[in-house]
Amino acid sequence: MDRLDSDLLRTFLAVLDTGSVTAGAKRILRSQSATSMQIKQLEQVLDRPVFLRKGRGIVPTPTAERLEPVARQVVGALDRTLAELRQTRLQGPLRVGLPETGVEKPPGAGAKAGLVGLVSTFMREHPGVDLFVRRGVSAAFPEELARGALDLAVHEVETVAPDMILLREEPMVWARARGRPLEDLEPMPVALFDRACWWRDSALASLRAGSRPFRIVYSSESTSGVLAAIEAGFAIGVLSRKDLAGRPIEPVDSGLGPLPSSKVVLQFGTGDRTPEAMALADLILSAHGGALTSPRFPVHP
Repeated sequence: MDRLDSDLLRTFLAVLDTGSVTAGAKRILRSQSATSMQIKQLEQVLDRPVFLRKGRGIVPTPTAERLEPVARQVVGALDRTLAELRQTRLQGPLRVGLPETGVEKPPGAGAKAGLVGLVSTFMREHPGVDLFVRRGVSAAFPEELARGALDLAVHEVETVAPDMILLREEPMVWARARGRPLEDLEPMPVALFDRACWWRDSALASLRAGSRPFRIVYSSESTSGVLAAIEAGFAIGVLSRKDLAGRPIEPVDSGLGPLPSSKVVLQFGTGDRTPEAMALADLILSAHGGALTSPRFPVHP
């Protein structure tokens, strides 16, 4: 008799959250072929598709949207019950730093695989955790981690330190509003961060290497502020290349000096690594194709 199996539902959620069969397979530690087979089995039980291919990823069908809340309820209840029976219920405090913008999702992942979505999943799975999330300019996170104000943070750096876990690298580019060749103006109008940080230092070094007159016409404490100035069309500025996707902005062939890549890292605070911090770190790392036990993510005590 056809029935909805919890294992099929877990596979369905993994593919839905990550936006692809390949990434979903990594999350549940199965091969891509086994994951595809389980999705086909689920579709056979339902007698209709749950995903449609779009480019390199997938999009959920109306059937998937109806199934999702039930699948999350079933899988969440099973996970909570198992944790309680094993007496591994997490219930301590956890203070987390998440970047304001720019590193929200792993490449090619679905919307629910973003950092906020992952934290939401963590809260559902561990309702006893006393969670506090600090969302803001990530340049402040290293200092907050060092003084014990945060237990865990995801942020961007120019150089990966030994106590950081590299998630991925993002190219940095000069960008402008599409069809607005502001780099041809003299002096060239520029938008920069107004706080001391490596993004601002890198942008200024690139400008000076280009030996072209420029004028800072806009400054902001946040990436969203710089992005707004670029989209408005009155300044060029530095962004991660992926920030250009889906927006009316484009890279600038400015002849300026080179820019470093931005390294997206996960970093623990200086105190003891609690089970709560380790559990959330594992969830974030699994969304990026690894785990704390993976050789790709060396963890330094």
